[in-house]
Amino acid sequence: MSKPFRVIDTGIRPCREQMAFDQALIEEHKAGNIPDTIRFLQFPPSVLVGRHQDLSHELNIEACREAGVGIGRRITGGGALYLDEGQFGWELVFHRDTLGLTNLGELASAICESAAAGLSKLGIDVRYRPRNDLEVDGRKISGTGGFFDGSTIFYQGTTLVDMDAQKMASLLNIPAAKLAKRGQTSGAQRVVTLRELFNGTPPPISEVKQAILEGFSEKLGISPQEGAITEGEEATAKLLFDEEIGTDEFVHEIDGASEQAEVKTGSFTGQGGTITTHIRLDGPRANRIREVVITGDFFVTPPRTIYDLEAALRGTEIADQAETVSQFFAKAGVGLLTASPDDFSASIADALT
Repeated sequence: MSKPFRVIDTGIRPCREQMAFDQALIEEHKAGNIPDTIRFLQFPPSVLVGRHQDLSHELNIEACREAGVGIGRRITGGGALYLDEGQFGWELVFHRDTLGLTNLGELASAICESAAAGLSKLGIDVRYRPRNDLEVDGRKISGTGGFFDGSTIFYQGTTLVDMDAQKMASLLNIPAAKLAKRGQTSGAQRVVTLRELFNGTPPPISEVKQAILEGFSEKLGISPQEGAITEGEEATAKLLFDEEIGTDEFVHEIDGASEQAEVKTGSFTGQGGTITTHIRLDGPRANRIREVVITGDFFVTPPRTIYDLEAALRGTEIADQAETVSQFFAKAGVGLLTASPDDFSASIADALT
């Protein structure tokens, strides 16, 4: 049986307003005020970091300010992005029973394969690369990510129709190691746009959106139906923007973690992404964790899990950190997308040594 999904489009809005609308969709869906929904959205020139990323580590802040681009923080994990009017975002907000997928990895695979099938209808060969990218001949045309919040699932992606790749590279601090894994030397090489693939004449964005909807319909068994944005969504989004997501405090919440005095920093990169840990020790023998901040482009659901893990680690003796991490994830019942508790322990161990 086909599953109806309302389709809305919030057009071009400042990045922090779009991020606030993301959370508003979740809150309104959890409250039962809106049905399962697909949203399309666009941005003026903007840079967005993932929920757990260190702002200054990921972005060239001075260059961003000089270029006059917006700076925001997503409510999902993953890496930093540059977005402008040449790209668009797509999102699905729905009940976990709608598609019958209860595992974040399975969910990512199903949605990404569907989006890839839809984009391939345009006449290009789009493939899903786990854990969260869509690629054409090894170059990224879409990044995705999402999480569970209670019984509500939020999953989002982008599609590169056109973009100034050199501008992107000047604003984002893309690690050389990340590029080297794919035999590339610059961020511009890592991505590809529909404009390039179609020799300077990409399909209209409306046609690209329709192709994605067809992919969702055919692969996920859903029925997209054009709908309207509700007053409740707009009101909730404004409240979230004013009180949290639109504030500098939220955007700069994780910033310069490794630059604090007496901080030890270490990283671990695995299938789930890069996990970086910043630790300050305490005690006469400096053998106890006083404070810890965990950053990176990994995905974990719900996002507050990382703050709970940081709290669980405070006061832990160094020798016990791996056991503390293992016990935390065993009890927390959270979702991880290819990252594992051992990956977090490895990152902490690297910082400590």
